[in-house]
Amino acid sequence: MFVDTRLRELASAAADQALADAGITAEDVGLVIFGNAAAGLLTGQEMIRAHTALSDSCVAGRPMISVENACASASSAFHLAAMALASASYETVLVVGAEKMTSTDRSRAGRALATAVDVELAESTEPAGPVFMEIYAAEAREYMSRTGATEADLAAVAAKNHHNGSLNPIAQNRTEVSVDDVLGARSIVTPLTRPMCSSIGDGAAAIVLTRPEIARRRDTPGVRVLASAVGAAQKGDAGDVVPRTARAAYEQAALGPDDLDLCEVHDAAAPAELVIAEELAIAAPGDGAKLVRDGDTALGGRIPVNPSGGLLARGHPVGATGAAQLVELTDQLRGRAGERQIPGARVGLAENAGGSLGNGPAACAVTILAAP
Repeated sequence: MFVDTRLRELASAAADQALADAGITAEDVGLVIFGNAAAGLLTGQEMIRAHTALSDSCVAGRPMISVENACASASSAFHLAAMALASASYETVLVVGAEKMTSTDRSRAGRALATAVDVELAESTEPAGPVFMEIYAAEAREYMSRTGATEADLAAVAAKNHHNGSLNPIAQNRTEVSVDDVLGARSIVTPLTRPMCSSIGDGAAAIVLTRPEIARRRDTPGVRVLASAVGAAQKGDAGDVVPRTARAAYEQAALGPDDLDLCEVHDAAAPAELVIAEELAIAAPGDGAKLVRDGDTALGGRIPVNPSGGLLARGHPVGATGAAQLVELTDQLRGRAGERQIPGARVGLAENAGGSLGNGPAACAVTILAAP
């Protein structure tokens, strides 16, 4: 964690590195879209979040827009960037996701995250505990009752993702843990132990998007955007925003779950990975735990999930998470993921969801990328 590091330092470093990696200058960028979930509560900055966060970067002064969509803020920014390019309004767009969550007041992040529900309907504006871990724990208990999944299955997800994180030089948690370590760790909310829960953290990630003809002219390595879909929940719905959004993305890309080589999913808590696997149809209903038991989602498995370490190990600076997922997919599809590289990876999917409304997440974004 970087208590003394400011949001502008994180965002500017990510933006400048992305431009350098793409081999372009700030003058090539027609628009910057900045994803951030909670700066107003965490740092006090409202209104001009993008402009202040990037004021020390090379893109300072370029046209900017700020996007807030809970934990899906950066992936939603990516969606808007893709639409801006598809409309031919811009040739090159920079997406930056960043969040500064740590501070000397350790309760501040918890209070900010607690606002990602309908606060008018909430019983209290002062959370008694980790609101979203309570939500994930309730979902885990229901899932275990319905499918026969066990606490050991949840621990296996955490152990897998911490192993992947140990191979990722930018992961927040790089220490491997065994299934027994996870099961024996401090309880947060039954059945979740500490390693089954994502940590708060600071971070930023950035992505350069451009139109295909511009990419060919620049002759720089990149990946293709096959699909970018966003979805939203409403009160009283079936909690199906993730599968609905995934179906829209599959339709855009003209492919299905069997065509995927890897996934990055929103494992804010370990059981979420099992649920999301089924929602993305990479596992049959009730078979999410079987994927983990059979090693299918491990590095070297049939469909590796969260090779970056996911939110459990890479960390979850909420406004940056969606962009970080897409950076991981891009590195995998470009063959530069180092020790966690998935051989021959050609198509990757990222699922990024946030908030809570109705019976599931409030916001969801599903993105599918492919190697050139």
